[in-house]
Amino acid sequence: MEKNLNKLPLDGVVVLDLTNVLSGPFATLILSELGANVIKVEKPGGDDSRAFGPFVDGHSGYYISLNRGKKSIELNLKKKKDKNIFEKILEKSDVLIDNFKPGTLEKLGYSWEYLSNKYPELIHSKISGFGETGPFKDLPAYDIIVQAMGGLMSITGTGKDNFVRVGTSIGDIAASLFAVIGILCQLIRRNTTNKGSKLDLSMLDCQVAILENAIARYTITGIVPEPMGTDHPSITPFGGFETKDGKIVIAIGNNKLFKKFCKVIGGMTISKEYDSNKKRNLNINKLRKRIERYLKKKTSEYWLKQFATEKIPSAKIDSISELIMNKQIIHRNMLIDYSLNSKKNNEMKVTNMPFNFNFIKNKSKVIKAPGLDENRKDILKFFGID
Repeated sequence: MEKNLNKLPLDGVVVLDLTNVLSGPFATLILSELGANVIKVEKPGGDDSRAFGPFVDGHSGYYISLNRGKKSIELNLKKKKDKNIFEKILEKSDVLIDNFKPGTLEKLGYSWEYLSNKYPELIHSKISGFGETGPFKDLPAYDIIVQAMGGLMSITGTGKDNFVRVGTSIGDIAASLFAVIGILCQLIRRNTTNKGSKLDLSMLDCQVAILENAIARYTITGIVPEPMGTDHPSITPFGGFETKDGKIVIAIGNNKLFKKFCKVIGGMTISKEYDSNKKRNLNINKLRKRIERYLKKKTSEYWLKQFATEKIPSAKIDSISELIMNKQIIHRNMLIDYSLNSKKNNEMKVTNMPFNFNFIKNKSKVIKAPGLDENRKDILKFFGID
């Protein structure tokens, strides 16, 4: 019998989602977009993010953006009846994912020892602030805590006295992405061993893992990295530069490109203090002034056209309102219209997932985010629960 080659990769995989707010829900959104059947088990009252604005017809835009395509059932895991339902769903689940504080599932009677004995092929992925081991394991954590403790905030901002939080919740999102990678690896392992496994994922660990070369730079040079605004610590010129009517970003990654850049902006001569990336890095402030002396003669639009023609990496700094009108973003179908009511015009946009598989022809279909407990009847029927 010929297989359906157009199925999504995780078609048939059942994910039991106990997560709340962002780090877990973003991970399970990705799994859902890859074809998994995500059963969102919500605590009494629902996911906390249902109360986060802005709201569309009384529904949270925050919740919608992270939970579309999932099925919701409300269960109180402290009650025997609901625990029985939960365990029957577990019997047919491939993946269990939670972002509870360490020890929470254990208090409910679902330690890994219990789960692995009763459901030997179950995959469990756990996201927590600091992981299940170590001196901080019982401390509470939010994205801003992880950004601060994980070193990211110390290198983000305009100077050593002006640290800022990254504008998106990168502490949560990095953990989400690592969780998905981990779950996919666990599924591959199970395919060859028929054995389940557990992943203990720390948001702090994930934040440290994405520090790029900051730790390497410090341990090699002994110099503590500090915020540099839009500049790069190792590549110059690489950052935001003033033009006649605003600011654009330019990224010059090698000497060949730098020579071309100097020619485009007006034949700027390359003196010995700028003839290598290392020297340009050391003389960044002087070089910036020299470059901006040329750039301020023309508008941002003029320079961007010149740089595009010569294939010099550059961009305008777009606002979100400009982003959603970006021709490239629109062409790649990265924004999807979402409406709660088919009789109304589209009320909001949600981001698409960036997977462009050649075996999937249409990736613009939007499956709505569920209301709290909306899918109870269907879930019970699917899992054969009376």
